Amino acid sequence: MASPAISFQNVSKVFPGVRALDDVSFTIEHGEVHALLGENGAGKSTLLNILHGVYAQYEGSVLIEDIRVSFASPSQAIQAGVAKVHQEINLVPELTVAQNIAMGHEPRKHGLIDYPKMHQDTGAILTKMGCHFSPSAQVKTLSTGEMQMIGIAKALYHNASIISFDEPTTALTNKETEHLFQIIRELKQKGITIIYVSHKLDEIFLIADRATILRDGRLIGTYRIADINKEQLIRSMVGRDVSSYAVRLAPACVQEEELLRVENLRASVFDDISFSLHKGEILGFAGLVGSGRTDIMRAIFGADPIHSGKLYLHGKIAHIRRPEQALAHGIGLLPENRKSQGFVRLMNNADNMGLASLKRFTKWLLINHRKKRENCLHYMDEMGLTPRNPDYLVSDLSGGNQQKVVLAKWLSTGADILIFDEPTKGIDVGAKAEIYRLMESLVAQGKGIIMVSSELPEIIGMSDRVIVMHEGRIAAVLPRAELNEEIILKYAMGE
Repeated sequence: MASPAISFQNVSKVFPGVRALDDVSFTIEHGEVHALLGENGAGKSTLLNILHGVYAQYEGSVLIEDIRVSFASPSQAIQAGVAKVHQEINLVPELTVAQNIAMGHEPRKHGLIDYPKMHQDTGAILTKMGCHFSPSAQVKTLSTGEMQMIGIAKALYHNASIISFDEPTTALTNKETEHLFQIIRELKQKGITIIYVSHKLDEIFLIADRATILRDGRLIGTYRIADINKEQLIRSMVGRDVSSYAVRLAPACVQEEELLRVENLRASVFDDISFSLHKGEILGFAGLVGSGRTDIMRAIFGADPIHSGKLYLHGKIAHIRRPEQALAHGIGLLPENRKSQGFVRLMNNADNMGLASLKRFTKWLLINHRKKRENCLHYMDEMGLTPRNPDYLVSDLSGGNQQKVVLAKWLSTGADILIFDEPTKGIDVGAKAEIYRLMESLVAQGKGIIMVSSELPEIIGMSDRVIVMHEGRIAAVLPRAELNEEIILKYAMGE
């Protein structure tokens, strides 16, 4: 019996406070299209990063052709014939197609790059793929679908025998998607092994032979696509009870008063968005990565431009085009990436908490550092932030405590509308529970919270209502009584 193309044996990966993979074992056969499925945060990307040498340190074993491998870098994986076509197209637009395909591995002649051979070799690959653009064309002149083809051509240029695709059709048209599927089928016929990650179940049933499902970092099972239907796949992906810590302990306190109303908001990545947020409400935003959730929040906050639409605050129209205008209207945004957008790494707790409300602590252009420290100590006590030290660098805090600092920064401004984008991403269970209790305390005070989250137990457990996004549009608005994971995931996947 032939050995599998890839064998994952008892693979585990731990990050601070998070066990991303837990004892995962399964095999992928030669020349098959193997789907890797699961919710956001299920461990799919972590597993691929281990395979491709992004994470060199992990527990367990990865075998290719029954030979144990442990790549120290992505380039080492590519040299071994293991390539990846990324969801985000990473190309140099000013360079030619050939230069992008061969980058770092250009053919040489007398010590110089052999451009004729590079164009010949890359042109032959493009011809086999049915691409109609020239190797000498600048990448910036191509469509998104054509750029995606370059990613595949790069893998073939390196004679890859294993290629993984991470959400490859996110930005493709239907015609470009059909072309991509045809190429994948041809690669399969040539014996190349394909790992295919997608949230679009229709694609899985069109292109995959088998599917492996991960949930919370654990293996749920591997199934032949011919033997399973969409409902069974979804149930396997979400079939768990809502975590006990993601529940509302206090009674709902939603009031009739409207804090925010959004009417027909449009931008390049979302369309016709209308909703309202009430005083004392936690409004959940669910949807898959790329559905437009974060883009909408950034637009409301004035961080990204909008094409059209209106915002009303407390019943009055508001013109918000910059974050400082949002701040003046009492809106605070806890961004998805707190480390790069939420706080300043080289500043301490007191300075970070006072950043957005510096006018409160300033008189005649002089900062009253005593008042700023008192503000910090107040929120440290209120939130249970540790260590209780205003001079402690925020970058040295745990993820949960960093999130508390970012929240305190906005509470210091008196904001009554708070947008939480992935509020518990990368923090441990105990810190999650503390964040949830803080959210309940805030809405009890009459503040309104919009919570964007990829964790369905969090969405279900904490929201008064949930807006489900699909490909830049609102797919459903669900009251708390109708919330369950299967329904949300169906709407999010466009089912």
